[in-house]
Amino acid sequence: MTRHSFRRPALIAATLLASIGEPSLAQAPTTFFTAELAVPAAEARFAAGGVVWHCEGTACRAARSTARPLRVCSSLRREAGALVSFAAAGEALEADDLARCNG
Repeated sequence: MTRHSFRRPALIAATLLASIGEPSLAQAPTTFFTAELAVPAAEARFAAGGVVWHCEGTACRAARSTARPLRVCSSLRREAGALVSFAAAGEALEADDLARCNG
């Protein structure tokens, strides 16, 4: 074996260990649901509607769920209170659906 053949496994191991420290953008959850609450959330992070919500004041966001948007909206309302707006994939709920969510 040559001297260079010992360096390759060490280089691969160092590269793999360095990549473990922080998640890549591809691994980070993407925002699918967004909501504006009527009052600030009591907690910054909580589960509702089968997703984990991240809130700062009245602005909340969550990753995609297999549930329908209206169902996720209703679950969020039960957990965090009335909603001013709710959107899935950038598409806002219609006014009548938002009223059903808050009902």
